[in-house]
Amino acid sequence: MAASHTSNAEPEFDETTPLRRVHVLLPLPLASAYDYAVPMGEHINLGDFVSVPLGRRAVIGVVWGEGSADPDNAVAASRLRPIAERLDVPAMAEVTRRFVEWLADYTCAAPGAALRMTMNVPAALEAPRPRLAFILAGPAPARITGARQRVMDVLADGMSLPGATIAELAAVSSGVVRGLVKQGTLREVQLPAEMAVPEPDWQQQGETLSEDQAVAADALRARVEAGGYSTTLLDGVTGAGKTEVYLEAVAATLAQGRQVLVLVPEIGLTAQWLARFETRFGAPPLAWHSDLGTARRRLTWRAVAQGRAKVVVGARSALFLPYTDLGLIIVDEEHDGAFKQEDGVIYHARDMAVLRASLGEIPIVLVSATPSLESRVNVETGRYDTLHLPNRIGTAELPRIEAVDMRAEALTESRWISETLITAMNETFARGEQVLLFLNRRGYAPLTLCRACGYRIQCPNCTAWMVEHRFHGRLQCHHCGHNQRQPDACPDCGAEDALVACGPGVERLGEEVEALFPDVSRMLIASDTVRGPEAAAEAIRQIAEGEVSLIIGTQIVAKGHHFPMLTLVGVIDADLGLQGGDLRAAERTYQMLHQVAGRSGRAQRPGRALLQTYMPEHPVMGALISGDRDSFMDQEEEARRNQGLPPFGRLVALIISGRDEAQVSETARNLARAAPRQADVDILGPAPAPLSLLRGRFRHRLLLKCQRSVNASALARAWVDQVDYPNQVRVAIDVDPYSFL
Repeated sequence: MAASHTSNAEPEFDETTPLRRVHVLLPLPLASAYDYAVPMGEHINLGDFVSVPLGRRAVIGVVWGEGSADPDNAVAASRLRPIAERLDVPAMAEVTRRFVEWLADYTCAAPGAALRMTMNVPAALEAPRPRLAFILAGPAPARITGARQRVMDVLADGMSLPGATIAELAAVSSGVVRGLVKQGTLREVQLPAEMAVPEPDWQQQGETLSEDQAVAADALRARVEAGGYSTTLLDGVTGAGKTEVYLEAVAATLAQGRQVLVLVPEIGLTAQWLARFETRFGAPPLAWHSDLGTARRRLTWRAVAQGRAKVVVGARSALFLPYTDLGLIIVDEEHDGAFKQEDGVIYHARDMAVLRASLGEIPIVLVSATPSLESRVNVETGRYDTLHLPNRIGTAELPRIEAVDMRAEALTESRWISETLITAMNETFARGEQVLLFLNRRGYAPLTLCRACGYRIQCPNCTAWMVEHRFHGRLQCHHCGHNQRQPDACPDCGAEDALVACGPGVERLGEEVEALFPDVSRMLIASDTVRGPEAAAEAIRQIAEGEVSLIIGTQIVAKGHHFPMLTLVGVIDADLGLQGGDLRAAERTYQMLHQVAGRSGRAQRPGRALLQTYMPEHPVMGALISGDRDSFMDQEEEARRNQGLPPFGRLVALIISGRDEAQVSETARNLARAAPRQADVDILGPAPAPLSLLRGRFRHRLLLKCQRSVNASALARAWVDQVDYPNQVRVAIDVDPYSFL
């Protein structure tokens, strides 16, 4: 980070000119900061956002440190270019700058690439423009039309609103609004440039807690009030009221005037959480996710940077917002794989949140009904504290989980729901209760093949089958997004009416349900049928209020929802997650099935879950049926310990990719030849990745396996740095990989 660089430029200063030089880190994939001169009379501090010249363009960066004073290492003053401007935005906090450096070091990323994640809203760094609005200020026009009357009705309470908002609420064109301005009925006013942020009321009383909840809440409050770094695992069964417990820690942090970050794996499906928060504190938190519009992202980023946003709830990228005084981090569903970022800078948001809490010397709470093995081992070794909620709230009991042995069901072709499950569904509907059918596979069918020649339709950009989405008449790749029309004839042999769908997706399951239960109201929930937070909130509301009797869904319905009338969960393919060579396959499958089963029986009515499986003897199924989570996790822990796998050993994956297969293969071989040779390090590969073609790029993989005592990040970085490879080839380093595709 201390190295000095300069861009090709004409001299700006004479060698004798006294000047101050500073390092400026730019949000570009650069290994270190560049030196720039501070213009005479300018007051530039560490962390300031500044505009600097780079070649022929201006780039915004952050003042990262003082420039080199060593004449042997410093860039000559005559070659330095001056900072063009200091931006009127709060400086980046010192803890955030240290977080960027630690993140880059651990993930083997360029510091500039890590910085870019904290600056992903460039418009937020610009001075906010005044916002124009209109207020009802004059007499009504001589001629009143229905459209004009609706505009006046919208503004009748004295509010001032932007013209676009008025037009939308009144269902009129913008010309109607402009016409009323000319008539003198409306007057133009200026709104504050910054977004108004409701202040959560931490003194507002929360729900009455059970004895177990009160004990856990008191412990979390004590950690917040004591200050300093601590990590606490809040381990509670589904329906135990974990959210109400950690909201007490949020209240204690707000009482100190500090900021709170709540990380969730799926921001689009937190409607019930957001409503619960607003009920508890009388104001909503600020949300941060990819579906926010540019204007909202800009205003939210600035509100966080200015300390006006006290609580932020968001997906993993919310971790990189510019908090001024962060006092608490909550990671809800800490076990969830969605916290792993697989592109760009590759990181795990849960682990980086723990790092951020450690650097900021603040508490962090990890929350789950099915904690990850990593967190469990950290509790056992004393690195984390733990609090346990063993019972559901009130009189609710955990659901009864049973296996349906599909080997004995003998289903006919194109049938996926067993007679056992159908009988249970009929009984549930007769009682006026809801059923959830869970299948973690989007679309209609995962594979389309030709009965005449056996041809399977594959994505042209990936080593993956095209998934049929019959509702849209399209085939889609779930890896790169490529889609095409469903062909009328086989693309290989030309046979007509020979293409058949193989296997079920949720759309096909819906087709079977329609034939079996034509009079039952139903809803299909998957990431491609419920788009955006608003649509998700409406779907969750309809289910919670009993407007539908049958829900068919993928994993997005398995997380955190409370549906009082849902008493039966049917898992169509419980074995699905056990396939493949993922070291966490059994753990992930257990977590997913436990979570989805936990959606049932969360109120006064008892719940039941039926797992359709061809492997009822599998340890995962046995643990779910017996309810003995700890014994299952003990077995997983012992197996990983014996093999030296995480969390008892370290893994680092190298993913080599490019559009030229020969270049990729040669680079992989060269990396294998340069691999570190140490007694405590094993190198596996190179080999083509299971997804050997992804988004048009050929892929090879190597895997470094070592003991925990080895600095795996430094070892991997040194390994890659000693090998030259073409610019067209990309070598990604994935420390602690979760995906092995």
